[in-house]
Amino acid sequence: MSTATLSSLFLFFFFAIVTPHFVFSSPVPDPELVVQEVHRSINASRRNLAFLSCGTGNPIDDCWRCDPNWERNRQRLADCAIGFGKDAIGGRNGRIYVVTDSGDDDAVNPKPGTLRYAVIQDEPLWIVFQRDMVIQLKQELVMNSFKTLDGRGASVHISGGPCITIHYATNIIIHGLHIHDCKQGGNGNIRDSPHHSGWWTQSDGDGISIFTSKHIWVDHCSLSNCHDGLIDAIHGSTAITISNNYFTHHDKVMLLGHSDSYTQDKNMQVTIAFNHFGEGLVQRMPRCRHGYFHVVNNDYTHWEMYAIGGSASPTINSQGNRFLAPNDRSKKEVTKHEDAPESEWRHWNWRSEGDLMMNGAFFRQSGAGASSSYARAASLSARPSSLVDSMTRTAGALGCRRGSRC
Repeated sequence: MSTATLSSLFLFFFFAIVTPHFVFSSPVPDPELVVQEVHRSINASRRNLAFLSCGTGNPIDDCWRCDPNWERNRQRLADCAIGFGKDAIGGRNGRIYVVTDSGDDDAVNPKPGTLRYAVIQDEPLWIVFQRDMVIQLKQELVMNSFKTLDGRGASVHISGGPCITIHYATNIIIHGLHIHDCKQGGNGNIRDSPHHSGWWTQSDGDGISIFTSKHIWVDHCSLSNCHDGLIDAIHGSTAITISNNYFTHHDKVMLLGHSDSYTQDKNMQVTIAFNHFGEGLVQRMPRCRHGYFHVVNNDYTHWEMYAIGGSASPTINSQGNRFLAPNDRSKKEVTKHEDAPESEWRHWNWRSEGDLMMNGAFFRQSGAGASSSYARAASLSARPSSLVDSMTRTAGALGCRRGSRC
């Protein structure tokens, strides 16, 4: 192991040990210049998506992106999941299904070749797209279990209508899609399997809605500007990893847990890793209830209210993230303890370890931090926050093209 690596590990563990109750950033001479420089660096990185496409220290990407034959080995992706959703295999054991038709004319009797026809099948399917397409759904896309949506090799947008619903399903992988401008749907019949269709009431208008489902992995998607949440997981959903996504231009980004009174979410476990929370975001990155949440090695470059919040005593384990606070002096706090007085939330287990705090950012820690509780909110080894830039610079849907390295 190199001297530089040892030094980085030493600093990481040193700061993890001596972390105070409040975790603040170091003073900076000119906060505005720091913010501008970070944004310049991020934008420059995004203009060079092919640079460092593998070997970045991002364990998911390094598992498959170095393979020039990724297109012939698509299902290898299912072996690369980490975190609480690591056992999500999607359609790995099924055939590859090619979406050839971007239409969605009939939510009850979808045509073969459409995305809706593919996702309702009972058999495992690895679903890919023949060409670039924009899919405007007429109703929610209700997915059956053991499905992968793999957008690599095409630019696939799901937008302008209702979007994706994972309802009482298991083993779902969603990778490489642009999901944006999602609307409310429902108040109509929707087919969810070859043998069943039923009446659905009005939906919330989420980008991806996860309801009473498990073994879910959402990776390398770009999400923005939906009616409600970008990704919501509620009603006893668990074993979820949300990784390598690029979130922009949205208010309530991510809700994990249905309500303070819905105690079935106490066993929820979600990993939030290697995501970029970018421009135009306001709050809920994520907003947690009851369960166990590992927020690790993400890049937070914008929030208008707060970044990480929660209620109903969730355990939040924040490790190795980079938090760049806004210039507004009243919005420097990363965290928000919601719907409870301090006499109550001070017992909630929220901690920050090895996080990089910039431009006055600070994380309000709480709770005694029982090791058994944090063990249930730990799902992978955090890398040093100094590596966040290289690990997240290609977050979002990738520009993979057939015949070249992704």
